[in-house]
Amino acid sequence: MSDTTATRRPRRGLFIALAVLLVAAVAWSGFWFYAASKAEVAVDAWAAHEARSGRVYDCAKRSITGFPFRFEVRCSGARVSLVSQTASRTPFTAKLDNIRVVAEITDPRRVTAEFTAPATLTDEATQTSFAVNWSRGYSNVVGLPAAQRGGSIAFDDPTVDRLDGSVHVPLVRARQIELQGRLAGGSPLDHPVIETEMRIAQGSIFGLHPLLAEPFDADVRAKVTGLADIRPKPWPQRFREIQAAGGHVEIVQSRVQQGETIVVATGVLGLTASGHLDGALQVTVAGIDRVIPALGIDKMLEEAQSTQDRGAVGAKARGINNLLGALDRAVPGLGKVVRQNANASVVAGFNLLGTGSELEGRKARSFPLRITDGAVRLGPLKVAQIPPLF
Repeated sequence: MSDTTATRRPRRGLFIALAVLLVAAVAWSGFWFYAASKAEVAVDAWAAHEARSGRVYDCAKRSITGFPFRFEVRCSGARVSLVSQTASRTPFTAKLDNIRVVAEITDPRRVTAEFTAPATLTDEATQTSFAVNWSRGYSNVVGLPAAQRGGSIAFDDPTVDRLDGSVHVPLVRARQIELQGRLAGGSPLDHPVIETEMRIAQGSIFGLHPLLAEPFDADVRAKVTGLADIRPKPWPQRFREIQAAGGHVEIVQSRVQQGETIVVATGVLGLTASGHLDGALQVTVAGIDRVIPALGIDKMLEEAQSTQDRGAVGAKARGINNLLGALDRAVPGLGKVVRQNANASVVAGFNLLGTGSELEGRKARSFPLRITDGAVRLGPLKVAQIPPLF
């Protein structure tokens, strides 16, 4: 009798344990499906948030999987429309195969996403299309949907080609491009201070200048102030907000290396009422003797001189005369010397304008890079014109 009772007790304990496990499994399943429905609502809220910011996401098919310990939202046949994201308000549309968003059930406010290549980007105003590819595209965001605390997005082996019929014209190549951002002060809804970092590994940009086509590495860290909040709004509106509040972008650290040439810069940039960048950077360059010939200043001078010798005074010749006049005003007599020996003299001129320095154990020169209403000037030279941001 005692043996039978002892046998029943272990069996009863086993049945109770199995029953508890079954109830727990059913309860967890119910919880997962309930949470999945909430995740669906969160995805819709995030999409609405992005749409108010001018970024509209559509899916040909959307599904939620990942039972039992996480949520995976898959968007197949994804289409992203970018509206009012630039001062020109040119709409862009991106199409890609698949976007996969994952959140762990233990930390649902930390979200990761993966993007499946390739993608097609279309300028709706001109109907110009670009083919975009990458080996891996991914992002991480903390604090969805309204109170974002930080995030990052990265692409490995990205390429961008302009589509000219069936011909792919290379525009961008890189080993990796990564952008990070985090909340460094304030709160998401009350004057946030944002710290950002952009890294480019072995990047090349084609079609602008031969110097940019050579691979370079870049690391730029900045701090943005003047935002009222991070509520959904297009970027031009954010830039107006920064300008009205007297905010600025502080370049905390930036470093660009191309071969033996290294450039670092720090400074503060603000915005004018017309939306142009305005401010100054202190730039230090190691290997400037390589950069000057690559800019082709000697060829510009030769072409201008040839034009003048033929008796034709063109816009380019006038521009070169203005350049030489600026050099003369900065360093008397420098413009005349430059005509006689372009590259060596321009290098010497920059050496006179800058101050001696040392960069990573190498001799270098430091120069003030001034930006006035979008015009970028290195010493007396205007090297670029940046379009307005709003």
